[in-house]
Amino acid sequence: MSNKRRILNWALLISWMSIIAIMSQKSAELSDAQSMGLIYRMQTFGVDMVSIFGSYTNFLVRKLAHLFEYMILGILFFNVFSMYFKRKKIIILTISLVIFYAITDEYHQTFIVGRQGTIRDVFIDGCGGVLAVIIRNYLGNMKKSNN
Repeated sequence: MSNKRRILNWALLISWMSIIAIMSQKSAELSDAQSMGLIYRMQTFGVDMVSIFGSYTNFLVRKLAHLFEYMILGILFFNVFSMYFKRKKIIILTISLVIFYAITDEYHQTFIVGRQGTIRDVFIDGCGGVLAVIIRNYLGNMKKSNN
């Protein structure tokens, strides 16, 4: 693997971890407004999530955001670890570090106005990491079978 690729993988991982930390730094009010903004934008495209999910819409959007941001984090961890380790260790490290980062992120949120750290969110984040491993393994297996 080229040095440029290694640097890119590390840069993407560190950048994404920073984005998660920055998003967690926002107050509950601002974070909620962003979620509502997404819900209203979806309505302009004809997707009325509120009529489908009612009062749970904002909650659902926020939890799906957790899942997806940590799924991306898991893919980025997987890519970095793939440069150094074999598959089993990559999987263990990826899931472990996604969960560890989720725990530290939830702890960080306990210091932000109106926010709280929850075990539920750590679980959702961890599921994102597991999903990332499944996707990455599937893509890796597809690549091998095409060669």
